[in-house]
Amino acid sequence: MAQVELAHSAVEDLDRLVRTHSLPGDTRERVRTSLERLGRFPRLGQELTGRWEGFRFILGPWRWMLLIYVFDENRDRVVIVTIQEARTSSAATGG
Repeated sequence: MAQVELAHSAVEDLDRLVRTHSLPGDTRERVRTSLERLGRFPRLGQELTGRWEGFRFILGPWRWMLLIYVFDENRDRVVIVTIQEARTSSAATGG
């Protein structure tokens, strides 16, 4: 089972989204639940292209929340590098 962890940048992104979107108090627990499956299936997320090549994403607890990660197969480790809002033009899936 792969180890799943959040980079400091992802934690900051989540904190910002909680503030700016008035997300509920259990948001962090919801995100954790969304990430659990990556331990068993680290390639579950869709691969990204362009400047995000080498990264994958899954949706978070809300359909607009992107959990963007990299899988280090040699270390059997998944690192969430950023958490973004999919509805923005600057989101990782935007190109």
